[in-house]
Amino acid sequence: MIAPMIITSPHNPKVKAVAALRERRAREATRLALVEGYEELSLALESGAQPAELFYAPDYFRDAAQRALIAHFQARGAACYEVSPRVFEKLAYREHPDGWLATFAFQPTPLTNLRLSESPFMVVCEGIEKPGNLGAILRTADAAGADAVIACDPRTDWTNPNVIRASKGALFAVQVAAASSQETLTWLRAQNIRVIVATPAARTRYTAPDYRVGVAIVLGTEKEGLSALWLQHADQAVAIPMFGKVNSLNVSAAAALLIYEVVRQRT
Repeated sequence: MIAPMIITSPHNPKVKAVAALRERRAREATRLALVEGYEELSLALESGAQPAELFYAPDYFRDAAQRALIAHFQARGAACYEVSPRVFEKLAYREHPDGWLATFAFQPTPLTNLRLSESPFMVVCEGIEKPGNLGAILRTADAAGADAVIACDPRTDWTNPNVIRASKGALFAVQVAAASSQETLTWLRAQNIRVIVATPAARTRYTAPDYRVGVAIVLGTEKEGLSALWLQHADQAVAIPMFGKVNSLNVSAAAALLIYEVVRQRT
């Protein structure tokens, strides 16, 4: 097995190329996702994601046993680089890094290639702007065993480092897709999946529908809500009861309530 190469200069071309992946344009051009954190990297490998490069800084390690992860990356054909703390400072995007960062080949799954269970359970997010919200929704969807999460007309991309951070690496454990709202609605209809939209204007409580059939729950942004397309063509609109002065929940919190209502009914 080839020994990892050592990088000590933050001006190394490899370091500059990885640092550039913080920008969406670079991620889309290279089709690479930037992932930081030992747990996230471990989950990505376990989920079958294909690593490209691994960068690690032993000075940050809290547990020497973590070094075994390097061999797993090498076995998957990834180029491995040991870097100095100074270099890792330039690579890391977390406030408290643990010395692990890697790039993975990644592209969202086309709608037509999504693998569906007998009674599909889909989570659809329209126009979500904050990466942290999208990542949190993905993490909840993974915990609940959802078939897939679809981002419609997204204002952030699935490989945004903060999406991956908030999802704790669930990006690699759950099928994700990106498409327009019209494409997604047409595809859901073709799969005979019921469309349940969440909107404060609905009179039906979110616990009322039968979620045991193939279903997609659809959420929009906190500020603008869902587009007219979803509201006009939904099979049912539901609302979460609100008794305070704030007129909406954080979208990831609302998603968690709906997602686990599906779990409650199905279990």
